[in-house]
Amino acid sequence: MSLHDVPVPGRRRFGIPLRAVIPNAVTILALCAGLTGVRFAIGGEWEKAVAAVVAAGVLDGIDGRIARLLKASSRFGAELDSLSDVTAFGVAPTLIIYLWALQYLPGVGWVIALAHAVTCALRLARFNAQIDAEEQPHKRLGYLTGIPAPVAAGISLSPMFLTFWLEPAFMDNLEVRATIAAAVVIPVAFLMVSSLPTFSWGSIRLRPAWRLPALAGVGLFAGSLFTTPWMTLTLISLAYAGAVPLAWRSYARMKAREGAAQAGPEADA
Repeated sequence: MSLHDVPVPGRRRFGIPLRAVIPNAVTILALCAGLTGVRFAIGGEWEKAVAAVVAAGVLDGIDGRIARLLKASSRFGAELDSLSDVTAFGVAPTLIIYLWALQYLPGVGWVIALAHAVTCALRLARFNAQIDAEEQPHKRLGYLTGIPAPVAAGISLSPMFLTFWLEPAFMDNLEVRATIAAAVVIPVAFLMVSSLPTFSWGSIRLRPAWRLPALAGVGLFAGSLFTTPWMTLTLISLAYAGAVPLAWRSYARMKAREGAAQAGPEADA
């Protein structure tokens, strides 16, 4: 054993620890899954294309939690996550829904598809610009601003979920299919860049009595997702769309409650 091999106390170890790479690797997997969905769509394998984007959503949902668990959060990871999101949930769904439906709306179909990609990029740019902002009213109360990119991708693809689930005859009409897809993509694009408050995990509170039913519901949801995935994804998309106005009302109530609490001490003074 040479003197160079003897560890020296206090010597700094250079290099990136492995735990810092793991969350970034998961983010890269999400990006690759989204792009793989485009590859399947080009080949006409629609169910595989949608499943790849759903897989990207699952990976995107856990990479941040892994980073916090391993204490490996970094600005590099945040920027990489945004680039992955705009690819997997902006570009990939745009191309998939265009090839499946919107191409049958001559001229405007591509413009509508582009709206999803553009608004996704704008949303993520706004998110990055506000990372260090001190005043974020929605975030302070546990809400998001606009609908998240993975959710927007899922809702934009929901006409495909419905088709895979029920196989309705009217979706065989290409003009009808394109019209329904456009009617979904346009409002979703608007909601991504809107200032509407939407639910986040931090804004949801359960009463103690609802703890066990909620856990049972998670188990049933997991079972349903594996046995009847297209039905489950369709119903989730409908439920989230219905929750958007509820989130606005809930935020307005919390904002009013906060204002009343701040006005109380001032009145007493």
